[in-house]
Amino acid sequence: MSEIVKLTKSEFAAHVALAAKAIRDGYVIVVPLEHSYVYLCDAFSHDAVRTMHVMRGDALGVAAQVLISDAARAVGIIRDSSADLQKLTAAFWPGLLSITAKPQLALNWDLGDDRNLDRINLRVPAAEFARAVTAEVGPLATASATLAGQPAINSIDDISIDGTHLALIFDGGLLTKGLPTTIVETTETGLKVGRIGAISQAQLAEVTPDISLIGN
Repeated sequence: MSEIVKLTKSEFAAHVALAAKAIRDGYVIVVPLEHSYVYLCDAFSHDAVRTMHVMRGDALGVAAQVLISDAARAVGIIRDSSADLQKLTAAFWPGLLSITAKPQLALNWDLGDDRNLDRINLRVPAAEFARAVTAEVGPLATASATLAGQPAINSIDDISIDGTHLALIFDGGLLTKGLPTTIVETTETGLKVGRIGAISQAQLAEVTPDISLIGN
């Protein structure tokens, strides 16, 4: 069975170290983000990423999202950054903005798509614990702590998977439900909005006026 760790401010550093060790040892863990619980594992561990997908029942070819600790780290991960993209990340990271972009070709990882998509989805979370863990370990692969196709969960009581490969569950309590991330995609013709979520198109346009919805 997985160990449940109740997150507390007084033991924050110890809990980060515990999570980091589990991830470095090749395990999948559960942590709270802003509005839901997610799986986390080392983005460069093929076995851990594969385990996470199996636990969720993901179809072949589904790629995990990647969490990083700050916008500066995106430079070494994506190859199609731009001045407008950097303005957006400066304005909305940490936070509920996800960027879909082309990864650097030298990265030795497989997020679940066998590197066929040539696209990754990247974010700096506002959730303090998850951000501290990725600052300690490096880029982390993540996915909702549910079976594929199921709605996100905001309580660890709703985690219903076999804990054999799940080392730790970090309990941040009942999370407030909220809107999903807004997704911005890099394209050859500029930045496009793939999904409107917590950040409106008007808010994006205040930072990058030329941004438009996909299809426009």
